[in-house]
Amino acid sequence: MSTTGTSTLRRHRGNALQFGRFALVGGTGVVVNLVVLIAVKRLGPGPEDAIAALPPTAFHIRWYHVYSTAAFLVANLWNFQLNRSWTFRSARHSRWWREYWPFLAVGMLGQAVGLVLLTLLMHRGSPLSLPTGVLDDSSGLRTRLYWAQLIVITVVTPLSFVLNKLWTFAAVRTHHLDAVPAHPAAGKELEHLGVDEGDAR
Repeated sequence: MSTTGTSTLRRHRGNALQFGRFALVGGTGVVVNLVVLIAVKRLGPGPEDAIAALPPTAFHIRWYHVYSTAAFLVANLWNFQLNRSWTFRSARHSRWWREYWPFLAVGMLGQAVGLVLLTLLMHRGSPLSLPTGVLDDSSGLRTRLYWAQLIVITVVTPLSFVLNKLWTFAAVRTHHLDAVPAHPAAGKELEHLGVDEGDAR
């Protein structure tokens, strides 16, 4: 196999490993998300109660939008810290706030997409509405909001990974290459990028 082919294969393996870590962190984030969602749902009004109309449409801002956003904000912070220290290993290469705001912005973009999907899954007149016969809210496992939130997370996670890899945690792969520590893992990361270790120092 040629050097170029080997480098490409290593890069794909590195990306796959990174996505695996991102997904694992996301898995813990799902638990955090659902715990917060359950807590705020129990403390607040009915999820489908309307808060404000969205003229000129027939849609409303409902409490499940608020609950989903609250759960997102807590889980987003959780995910950021783990991704920063483990998935992308950028904690030593950029300030916390400098990375958190892009991460939050990416998350908010995903949340906006997720709220649209959540509405389609929860709105009883939507063609994507989850069935109320099976999911009749009679127990935790039959609660429509919980299943809708899980579907939203599953759809939004790949988008968040790509955007965070290319933007939020890109520092160690661009203008902060000189801050990469000199250890084998760092050398492999530079090699994946086609950068000579000597050039990065």
